[in-house]
Amino acid sequence: MKTKAKSTFLLFLTAIIWGFAFVAQRVGAEFVGAFTFNGIRFLLGSLSLIPVILLFEREKIDKSKFLKTLVPSLLAGTILFVASTLQQLGVEWTGSAGKAGFLTGLYIVLVPIIRFFMGKKTSVFTFFGAIFALVGLFFLCMTGDELSFGKGDVVLIIGALFWAAHILAVDKYVNNISPLKFSMMQFFVCGLLSIICAVCTENIEFSAIKSAGIPILYGGLMSVGVAYTCQILGQKDADPTFASIVFSTESVFSAIGGAIILNEIMSGRGYVGCILIFIGIVLSQLNLESFRKKIK
Repeated sequence: MKTKAKSTFLLFLTAIIWGFAFVAQRVGAEFVGAFTFNGIRFLLGSLSLIPVILLFEREKIDKSKFLKTLVPSLLAGTILFVASTLQQLGVEWTGSAGKAGFLTGLYIVLVPIIRFFMGKKTSVFTFFGAIFALVGLFFLCMTGDELSFGKGDVVLIIGALFWAAHILAVDKYVNNISPLKFSMMQFFVCGLLSIICAVCTENIEFSAIKSAGIPILYGGLMSVGVAYTCQILGQKDADPTFASIVFSTESVFSAIGGAIILNEIMSGRGYVGCILIFIGIVLSQLNLESFRKKIK
């Protein structure tokens, strides 16, 4: 019982840290560009995993294992670069950490739908979840009496597609390689690509980076290093479906963080949209066969 309680606590702690990361991104966007923010953030995140790797996976460097991890890391890191860039731009352009959290959370619904079109078995709950999410999206993006998608909304929705692609890429490779080393390398690839783009397209100023220091440190050390470690420890003794549902509360915590720290207030219609999207996210994680076994 204690093990289960510890696992549940770690999973919720992960979701809370990830949810409040949207607030850090929102604040960081006021000082530095998307590429600069993500570049420093993910390079810090990559470095923060080194002690975790030394703690959990201390072993001699094997050249063949390194090469086996390199190609998947390059692919996943590139997808992560696109997804995180779109997310950071979306947070900046919508000006709302809460809204960005829920729109990004749509990737949880998109993953099983994409798998369905790839010929994989998908629960009927997924399609009910998609309907709730779409209706929620309608309410969340309503302006007055019209459905209006701002450029930030569009970028976040496209970003959700790339987050879904990233999940599928990780799912394909992670069972055959070290998850921690894979993560460290993909974060490094993402950070490096972001820094290259920042140098080419943004005006990088040390004073601006210093002003965004706390959000960048939170995004790199807490959102990546601490949260990822909590995720690994929490999922050891947790049912995968339960873990997915807990992680889906990330969007709720992004809204809570936006309200508490940034004083963000949505319209009543917007909150209804958030609730419907959250219901859709949870439904998409339910398994029909497991549900039948539990009610028998």
